[in-house]
Amino acid sequence: MTSITAEELSSRFGLPLRGDASLSVGGVATLGSAGAGQLTFLANPRYRSQLAGTRASVVVLRAEDAADCPTTALIAEDPYSAFARIAALFEQKTAPAAGVHASAAVDPSAAIDATASIGPFVSIGPRTRIDAGAIVGPGCVIGEDCHIGEHSELVARVTLVTRVMLGKRVRIHAGAVLGADGFGLAMDGGRWLKVPQLGGVRIGDDCEIGANTTIDRGALDDTVLEEDVRLDNQIQIGHNAHIGAHTAMAGCSAVAGSARIGNYCLIGGGAGVLGHLEICDRVVVTAMSLVTSSIREPGEYSSGTPLMDNRSWRKNAARFKQLDALTRRVTSASLQSASTQAADKPAADKE
Repeated sequence: MTSITAEELSSRFGLPLRGDASLSVGGVATLGSAGAGQLTFLANPRYRSQLAGTRASVVVLRAEDAADCPTTALIAEDPYSAFARIAALFEQKTAPAAGVHASAAVDPSAAIDATASIGPFVSIGPRTRIDAGAIVGPGCVIGEDCHIGEHSELVARVTLVTRVMLGKRVRIHAGAVLGADGFGLAMDGGRWLKVPQLGGVRIGDDCEIGANTTIDRGALDDTVLEEDVRLDNQIQIGHNAHIGAHTAMAGCSAVAGSARIGNYCLIGGGAGVLGHLEICDRVVVTAMSLVTSSIREPGEYSSGTPLMDNRSWRKNAARFKQLDALTRRVTSASLQSASTQAADKPAADKE
């Protein structure tokens, strides 16, 4: 798309318009950097000071901010999501041609829809099925007994090891590995014994999995991501974990084996969830937190200490080691004080 008028955007996305409806938009940019012919948005109040000086042709914002907008405005209850929908119009994507590239290696028992696209140097294993409109990018390795659903895309160098089932419209970015062995070990006679990982991985419709993220297959049951789960880059999902629908996890977070995370949860960057725990729906775990026990109530949870200068942190860390002894002294003093007060009461008061 080369350009679209503000009036067309208003009609297409159901956004009330204030200002010049004939202005054309040919791209998008941030509030501070946008120029003529571009559309931007204001969602976060901390950027409101940039509104008066914006040079954008069209701004998507809330109704309460429209009076201060110096140019054409599109009114939205949620400006960020409205902007995301509009910005998708300007995303330049070249659809690869359907068919199997000459350099691809495909097992004779694999089934590939004629409308799917299999890129160069792809390997596809036995009994794997690839549905209509799916895209398997360069260098991907698809093992045995996998299934790639309709219009899913593996961008490049994605590995599906074995028994990985992708729903429809799943997008997996470069370097991700799904279906590798889970970390299953048993100590036997002073040496580790590997526990066979006989399950698989099931990914629901409309999920997105970031670059270099790893999702292990289950030991017996499957590791599961329900529909519309969004994983950032470099995330680890352990075997038999279960991630509920519409949950999003930021980069470098990790979920240990057999943990269950509910629907509509947000897991911050670098956060960890220990194995065999349960997190209920609509929980926010802030960045760098460690979940060490199950969470039964929706809300926002944090752990760790806030950032401070190193000298203060060292002092507080030293005192942290003394907390148990301090608590015992305070408890002992409180009990002794209560006992003394009871003994000092007049006899009449005790009757």
